[in-house]
Amino acid sequence: MTIHAQALLFDNDGTLVSSLDSVERCWTRWAREYGITAEKFRSVELHGRTAVEIVADLLPGRLVPEAVARVEQLEVEDVPNGGVRLLPGTRDFLDSLPADRWTVVTSATRRLAEARLDAVGIRPKALVSADDVTRGKPDPEPYLLAARQLGVDPARCVVFEDAPAGLRAGRAAGMTTVALATTHRAEELAADLVVKDLSALSALVSDGGVEISVRG
Repeated sequence: MTIHAQALLFDNDGTLVSSLDSVERCWTRWAREYGITAEKFRSVELHGRTAVEIVADLLPGRLVPEAVARVEQLEVEDVPNGGVRLLPGTRDFLDSLPADRWTVVTSATRRLAEARLDAVGIRPKALVSADDVTRGKPDPEPYLLAARQLGVDPARCVVFEDAPAGLRAGRAAGMTTVALATTHRAEELAADLVVKDLSALSALVSDGGVEISVRG
């Protein structure tokens, strides 16, 4: 399968990098601090959602701003402790793309996203974070904003995601979706194309755009 695009929009955690160990450490500590039981914590969908939405599902509204700031602080402080690593294929795939043809669209705050990306040497020209939108994934707002920033018709954009919520956002934005089976089983991911990770893909850049193909 070959996909043609004018812009490539990447989720970060689970797509470009993995911070699952860090997320588990930090959110487990955070839950203990706020007296949230393991059963209650397991009942909330975490992956691909903003911290504000997750915290709002677990705590009274008056505690949300303080609690969100606390979990962000824990995660930022954990970055130097092996809190993030590149996923297979990320470096080579991004290096094959012009800087103005791709961006990162993450459910993390800008502070946390930049800390994780900087730790692995990824410096996108543009970034859409939880701080930039009023509605996070699975709403299409983050991806539509990224398309506007790049000046590209949403129909000419390709979304790369590992989470069902992010894939729903990409589809709702009218974009082609590529799912990476890094955090979910392939059969759990509804997308135009499903691959194991970015190492399975190659990109050919021309004046007309980017041609994305499955290797081999």
